[in-house]
Amino acid sequence: MNTFATSFETKQLGNSDLHLTPIGYGAWAIGGGNWEFAWGSQDDDESVKTIERALEEGINWIDTAAIYGLGHSEEVVARALKNSGKKPYIFTKCSMRWHSDRTIYRSLKASSVQEEIENSLKRLHVDTIDLYQIHWPNPEGEIEEGWEALAKLKEAGKVRYIGVSNFNVEQMKRVQKIAPITSLQPPYSLVNPAVENEILPFCKENNIGVINYSPMASGLLTGKMSAERIAQMPEDDWRKRSPNFKEPKLSRNLKLVELLKEIGKEHDVQPGVVAIAWTLHHPAVTAAIVGARRPDQVDGIMPAATFRLSEEEFNRIGQFLQANQ
Repeated sequence: MNTFATSFETKQLGNSDLHLTPIGYGAWAIGGGNWEFAWGSQDDDESVKTIERALEEGINWIDTAAIYGLGHSEEVVARALKNSGKKPYIFTKCSMRWHSDRTIYRSLKASSVQEEIENSLKRLHVDTIDLYQIHWPNPEGEIEEGWEALAKLKEAGKVRYIGVSNFNVEQMKRVQKIAPITSLQPPYSLVNPAVENEILPFCKENNIGVINYSPMASGLLTGKMSAERIAQMPEDDWRKRSPNFKEPKLSRNLKLVELLKEIGKEHDVQPGVVAIAWTLHHPAVTAAIVGARRPDQVDGIMPAATFRLSEEEFNRIGQFLQANQ
C-alpha cells in the first residue's frame, strides 16, 4: 500500500520500502482506561479527531498494538481511518494478550500469533498490516517460535514487514538467524537513553530501522507536568507508579524540562518538541512515535517533524545530563 503524499522529509525504515515521516502517531493512550497499562479514560470521538488532525498535518504512519485498551485502540484507529479517507502505514504488535477478566498474559506460540493477527486485521479493517512487531520478548523461551510465525505471516501476505520491540542485542541475534529484522521499537528519551550503548549501534550496523517510543517520556518532558498534576492523575494511570514520575528522579527531570523550555523558547517550540529532536539527532533513529490525546496536542508537537537541534544545543543538553546523572 502506498501511503499518501506528505510535505515532510521521509526516511526509509531499515530493509523495507516504507518511507516514514520523522514522527508518527502513537495510539497507546487512546486505548482508554480500565486495563493494567492504561492512561486513564479517554473519549473516543476526541481520539478520532486527534488522529484525523495528525493525518491532515502530514504524519504518514500510526503505531498501535492489540493490547492497547485490550483491542480498543485498534478499533479507534480503524474508525479514524474510515472517517479521514487517508491511508497511512499501519503498525501493530502481538505477544501481550488478555483473559475475559481483563488480566494480561503473554504468548508467542505460533497458534497464538495466528489468532492475534486475524483479530488485529478484523479490528483494523485491513487486509495487510504494514509492520507487525513482537511487542515484548516475553516469554523469552518462545521468541524463536514467535518470530518464525511472523516470518510465515509475511510470506502469506498478511503483513508486509516484521519487526521487534523492546529486544536487546542478544535477542535480536537469535531471531536474525530465522529471518531479517526490519525494525526495532525501543524506549528512547532524555530520561531513558540506555539503548545508546549497544542497541542503537547494532541496529545501525545491521540496517535495522529504529522507531523509538516515549521520546517525551510519556508526557514528562512536555512542560505540562508538575508534582501537583501527577498527584491528581487517575489511579488507573500507569505513570503514577513510574520511578521517573516520583522522587528523587522527578525533581531532576523537571529541572531538565526548564533547559528544554529555554532552548524551545529561542525557536518558538514547546519543550516536548526539543525532547523529540534530541532523539532524532541519533543517526540510528529512523523516526519517533509521538502520542496525543487531543487535536491541540497534535498542533503543539507537529514542529517536531521539522525542528532539529544545532550541535551547540545538543551539547548544552549533554552537559546537563553529565552534570545531573
